[in-house]
Amino acid sequence: MEATELKVDGDGFLLDRDDWSEELVPVLAEKDGIEITDQIMHYINEARRMYEEDGVVPPLRKFAKEMGVTTNDLYGVFKKGPMKLICKWGGLPKPTGCV
Repeated sequence: MEATELKVDGDGFLLDRDDWSEELVPVLAEKDGIEITDQIMHYINEARRMYEEDGVVPPLRKFAKEMGVTTNDLYGVFKKGPMKLICKWGGLPKPTGCV
């Protein structure tokens, strides 16, 4: 799917989560000027797994603990709003507290 064909909201989140695929991740991240690494893809897949299990986007602290890293480690990788970007690129809903 081309970037121009994507249906996203004003913040760049997919309107239809069924449109998501791993191949779409670099397209979504490119809009934020980020190149996807294996580490970022791992975080996205783990957040998706947690969402499928719990039905909610994991809070940052819980996610960091589950990944065995600190929140500062995640900010080091994502620079700003780690869970927002993970959810955005991972086709998940906006995390709570994200406006």
